Amino acid sequence: MPIISMFYGIIVQLFFFDNEKHHKPHIHIRYSEFKASIDIETAEILDGEIPQRQLRLVQAWIEIHRDELLADWALAVEGNTPFKIEPLK
Repeated sequence: MPIISMFYGIIVQLFFFDNEKHHKPHIHIRYSEFKASIDIETAEILDGEIPQRQLRLVQAWIEIHRDELLADWALAVEGNTPFKIEPLK
């Protein structure tokens, strides 16, 4: 489960071969004791929970990097290592 970005205490990961549970492109977010799966296309929570402030940061980051995230998703579901993505500044 490669870490593709980190910012403001938020860790963003993509899991290899992870297209069965949610059946759509998504990322995994960890912040403190919180974990959530976030849809790349809609930036909405699919599973888990994360504080609202951190969710808004992740949603802004997704908007900026959606094309890169979708490309990384395609790599990860095939078992290839995704590229790192610039953190939110």
